[in-house]
Amino acid sequence: MCGRYASFTDSQALADDLAIAEIAEDARVLGPRWNVAPTDDVRIVVERPRRERLADGSTTAGEITRSLQAARWGLVPSWAKDPGVGARMINARSETLLDKPAFAKPLGVRRCLVPADGYYEWRRLDLPTATKKVPKQAYWIHPADDGVVAFAGLYEFWRDRSRADDDPDRWLVSTTIVTRAAAGELARIHDRTPAILPRSAWDAWLDPAVGAEEAYGLLDMTEAPLAVRPISSRVGNVRNDDPGLIEPDPAPLDPDVVRVG
Repeated sequence: MCGRYASFTDSQALADDLAIAEIAEDARVLGPRWNVAPTDDVRIVVERPRRERLADGSTTAGEITRSLQAARWGLVPSWAKDPGVGARMINARSETLLDKPAFAKPLGVRRCLVPADGYYEWRRLDLPTATKKVPKQAYWIHPADDGVVAFAGLYEFWRDRSRADDDPDRWLVSTTIVTRAAAGELARIHDRTPAILPRSAWDAWLDPAVGAEEAYGLLDMTEAPLAVRPISSRVGNVRNDDPGLIEPDPAPLDPDVVRVG
């Protein structure tokens, strides 16, 4: 799974790197985060028709534009009775994307990139303990070149029908991160990993003209090399949100440290 990640690169730098034409104000004001948690507001990259206002006050769909938007992490299906269900849908397993109703439609028409500087995972350790709590080692997993990665994501719109039609908060935009089976050394840490799309797949994944089956095939493309290092257990507390979270742990608890890159 992917339950915690970091996204601290400046919005304008993301725009330059991902060829983003517009940055929504709600995305621009999101500051750097080293400990993004489920239900937080996060930045996503989407391609949608630009809304253009006509002389009579109505709007029409304009040209397709790539933009950086804000969304709540945890997908809320359009048919959900309340947004609380999103807390259980922070991830979408790649193996069931085409079958599960909550993910099948977004896969076809609402795909996004979730930009990140890296993510966190915890390795369960077979160590003696005085309590029933299983000891774990936290790891920071990030691009080997310290660049930005793009998680494959889906997004959805949910209408709060208790709000008036002219209430700007009547629509909730939410997102989920696609995961797949971990391979190689990463599988020693956890059996799942976020689906990281290589740069060559970004355009097709975002393109509204690309169908669900073709988009699904992009998830098999090889991702950029990753690096791994053990870090402090401080990351387990969501109140900790600072650059120190990604610093190496000088005395890791893991007796067989996973090191990649």
